[in-house]
Amino acid sequence: MSPELFVKICGVTSEADALLCVSLGADAVGFIFAPSARQVSVQLAGDIAKRLPPEILTVGVFRDEAPQRVVEKVQRAGLGAAQLHGHESSQETAWVRARLPLVIKAFPAGDRTIGRFAEFGADYLLIDGANPGSGEVFDWRLAEGVADPSRLIVSGGLEPLNVAQAVAHLRPYGVDVSTGVESAPGRKDPLMVRDFIVNARAAAKEVDTRDPLVTAPGDDEPYDWRDA
Repeated sequence: MSPELFVKICGVTSEADALLCVSLGADAVGFIFAPSARQVSVQLAGDIAKRLPPEILTVGVFRDEAPQRVVEKVQRAGLGAAQLHGHESSQETAWVRARLPLVIKAFPAGDRTIGRFAEFGADYLLIDGANPGSGEVFDWRLAEGVADPSRLIVSGGLEPLNVAQAVAHLRPYGVDVSTGVESAPGRKDPLMVRDFIVNARAAAKEVDTRDPLVTAPGDDEPYDWRDA
């Protein structure tokens, strides 16, 4: 596990919420460009991203978008990464990764395609529930051993009360949340965001205390935007 658990708050729709998440310790914020109650325009995402500290990873989230459009929108908004949350092929994902500094490829838990993750050329594998954005928790056993934990981001139904259990069970590189820290669709709740991050990080530290042999960074590890 990474010495510092990666925390991404997704479905951000306003500058106020983005700054809130950052101030409470989030490493990344996600902007949804796919049809959703949390969908934002490229212009708005770009305006918000400009106001965030440079060390914060900004992610555009897409679902079955043409690869050329993914690259164009991420670059136009000045974001740091793309998250592909649909049925993108390994060829399409690799094409996007060749043109952007970081790509997260999402799969529903239990998807057989996960076994071919290396073919996609993405930096991180995100495992979500069967219905992304639904806030439904999936059986975490479906994510056991499917990928190198240093490349695994867990999503799907996470919220302040269960994120510590997910971290302890799967020991992932990071966690991703949207609906689990909202007071309304697209509106983040300050107390829930705070508790989510605190509980996630506390669980990660507890795991590291029990298993102190944390692998030192090497040349074969995935791209880390913190070093960019």
